[in-house]
Amino acid sequence: MSYVNHLAREINCKIVYYGPGLCGKTTNVQHIFDVSKPEMRGKMISLATESDRTLFFDFMPLDLGTVKGYKLRFHLYTVPGQVFYDASRKLVLRGADGIVFVADSQADRAEANSESLENLQTNLAETGQALESVPFVIQYNKRDVADVLSLEELRAALNPRGVPEFEASARTGAGVFETLKGLSRLVLSRLATQT
Repeated sequence: MSYVNHLAREINCKIVYYGPGLCGKTTNVQHIFDVSKPEMRGKMISLATESDRTLFFDFMPLDLGTVKGYKLRFHLYTVPGQVFYDASRKLVLRGADGIVFVADSQADRAEANSESLENLQTNLAETGQALESVPFVIQYNKRDVADVLSLEELRAALNPRGVPEFEASARTGAGVFETLKGLSRLVLSRLATQT
């Protein structure tokens, strides 16, 4: 749930990047950080482990201008990809204003994608939310590598509801901002109906 600070005239929104291990969640946030103007972003915090790049989250406040006279800040988080960090995933998801599901397009990662999407739905339910009630987009990442599933195959497995979807290569930056902009539009539309 977005936090509105009326005194500072600021709206803070929490955006969570979710997906299986090593699918490109951290690489997405890192790319956004690297190409954003220093005055538009805050400090990026990244915690790594031996087996995964993010233990808890990457956090990067991103200043996106103003809405109805309020300064808008997006706080970007990633969840750890490995299932044994499930408690951390739930903690990061709590109060999310929008979710980017980052799917790994490689054929051998199809099962990991499906399991992670199921886990997202389960964890949201345990925090009192439903995926249908949260602004949500899917990013098909790693489109630039060999042996990727077709868009039709990915869509059939991961996007039966037809939510906005984006092709990307977080490594090169292709599609990264398009994904964030797509989700931002949904979050802003929801905010406009709430304020």
